[in-house]
Amino acid sequence: MAEEIDQTLPQPDEYPEPCEDVVNGDEEEENNKHQSVKCSPNLLQMLKAAESRRTPQSRDRDREEASGTEETEAQKTDMQIQFNDQKHEFNKRPANTGRRSLSRSISQSSTDSYSSACSESSEDESSPRDKPQATSKGLSDFCIKNIQQAEFGRREIMIAEQEMPALMILRKRAGGEKPLAGAKVMGCTHITPQTAVLMETLSQLGAQCRWAACNIFSTQNAVAAALAEGGISVFAWKGESEDDFWWCIDRCVGAESWQPNMILDDGGDLTHWIQKKYPSIFKKLKGIVEESVTGIYRLYQLSKAGKLCVPAMNVNDSVTKQKFDNLYCCKESVLDGLKRTTDVMFGGKQVVVCGYGEVGKGCCAALKALGTVVNVTEADPICALQACMDGFRVMKLGEVVRQVDMVITCTGNKNVVGREHMDRMKNGCIVCNMGHSSTEIDLVSLRTAELRWERVRPQVDHVIWPDGRRIVLLAEGRLLNLSCSTVPSFVLSITATTQALALIELYSAPEGRYKQDVYLLPKKMDEYVASLHLPTFDAHLTELTDEQGKYLGISKHGPYKPNYYRY
Repeated sequence: MAEEIDQTLPQPDEYPEPCEDVVNGDEEEENNKHQSVKCSPNLLQMLKAAESRRTPQSRDRDREEASGTEETEAQKTDMQIQFNDQKHEFNKRPANTGRRSLSRSISQSSTDSYSSACSESSEDESSPRDKPQATSKGLSDFCIKNIQQAEFGRREIMIAEQEMPALMILRKRAGGEKPLAGAKVMGCTHITPQTAVLMETLSQLGAQCRWAACNIFSTQNAVAAALAEGGISVFAWKGESEDDFWWCIDRCVGAESWQPNMILDDGGDLTHWIQKKYPSIFKKLKGIVEESVTGIYRLYQLSKAGKLCVPAMNVNDSVTKQKFDNLYCCKESVLDGLKRTTDVMFGGKQVVVCGYGEVGKGCCAALKALGTVVNVTEADPICALQACMDGFRVMKLGEVVRQVDMVITCTGNKNVVGREHMDRMKNGCIVCNMGHSSTEIDLVSLRTAELRWERVRPQVDHVIWPDGRRIVLLAEGRLLNLSCSTVPSFVLSITATTQALALIELYSAPEGRYKQDVYLLPKKMDEYVASLHLPTFDAHLTELTDEQGKYLGISKHGPYKPNYYRY
């Protein structure tokens, strides 16, 4: 079966049915390195005796000297302890380092590379909107922070490619056929090394691409520069304002000489902007591919209102997105985001995770493994029962908010954490969001005269109450892992491959196959995406016999589960 899958792209046995429901859910090195010192077993006693023979005046003189000048009584002992050498080494340290705590130094070093989402905070804070730039080939149809960073971004993309095997296989197998020849894909996603690999894969499959960011904090400027240098028009930079955000989308959409026929969206903002300002574009679109719960919700609203003018593919609720990206990606990246921003120790902390969908499950599993006491809030009784049987307490937020050290939202909903909750939080409580949208935490209620905001690190704010109590707000309530850290490339390879196949399916489908509705990716496609990643683990699939396939009532080549099966 694996050999057959390897031969060609899958041809679904039956076309997918429309969806009916939304599934919710360089740090300083130690200059005084340990040196091997030959000493007697009575080292401690001899040190004390030597110290007792020193006068207070000699101690003061030693403190004032930049390096030792006279030998003390202790240095006349047979132990060759080199106090003066150590002092000389100490004085080699830069004079402007000052006193820094170890935790702060480590945190700073973790943000000194281009791969860190917080790494570019030291750059020029000015907006690049009015700063003309051009690539080495003369392309100027882009707006990014600094095109000179392209070389660094290219290295980041090359690293990501090593962990994204399926897209590399897709390039080799379908690159010659160019299944997206003629496609003009306009995208609004996070701009990271992983999504860059996706964009360049689409280009190698024949598509032209034009891109904006779906999050004001998640863009990695060096990667955006590499994409622009490679010929892709990108309008995004890290730390955009709200006005910049919509300006970038408008510049992406409003080009008179470039009209899309496919949309790849993450959150629905691009689709919303086209519908609001450029509705005529829908006439030329062949389809929309959406990967977030927020964007899917918006598409269903349009569908129910009869305003969805083109077919849409729901990637968010595909098995490969729900069970891998949502679960395993968040499981590994939530801790990274919290550590980089706060240096927090997790053992023994009280945490409440709002929502126990796939994202919530991943967050809870990671936090529990490090010794936190995890509470869960949930509105869905099925998810609540799962949380109980996984060993978590299911509570209302108001019942535990006074005791917890961290609040993490994972619902995709609105105002999950309100002002009434934040007024009751303990001093220093960390508040962050792992859902796509920034609406889960009621930030509007915090923008008042009596509360003071204090920026302490990139994407870290103290919101201070009149009595001095404060909460630690991360990424202004936006997506924690992509705003404050990075995410695993391998897991995103699964989602990105699913997105690429969804674009191919919608673009190449004969007219009439898909109506103006929201569809799930065919099950055969999900299984194909999974099979492309198995060789990484040297996994070998068991092949069904004809008799076994007949017994189960399925083809021995798949799909192996019906559409209603819950993995």
